[in-house]
Amino acid sequence: MMSEEKRQFGYEMADPILYEKLKEFAIENRKKPTEAEGVLWEYLKGKQTGYSFRRQHIIGTFIADFACLSRKLIVEIDGGYHQLPDQQISDEQRTEWIENKGFYVMRFTNEEVIGNIEAVLNKIKQYIINERI
Repeated sequence: MMSEEKRQFGYEMADPILYEKLKEFAIENRKKPTEAEGVLWEYLKGKQTGYSFRRQHIIGTFIADFACLSRKLIVEIDGGYHQLPDQQISDEQRTEWIENKGFYVMRFTNEEVIGNIEAVLNKIKQYIINERI
């Protein structure tokens, strides 16, 4: 049975050592978000999209910036380091890998989030509305 700690991150990993490393990395990233991550999280944690999001969520061997598990939606802000240093790959490779796991990935730049948070939220909301049908 999955421990409460692993359920919090929504993923049970076969390799407990790798899982613990990822968990530590995710928790550390939560403590020091980029400006764009901080701005977007303020809106997402308030459920302004109508759905619950998790921040720094472990999916496989990756850490997603934001995850809405009920809608299978990952929201990423480009340019950050989302994996342990020895696992870093390009944003395009991450997107392909995550989509192969059944998630949809939305990517935004730091400038988009900081400069026009309403447009970013509208894109997220539009995806959620369209997926309900």
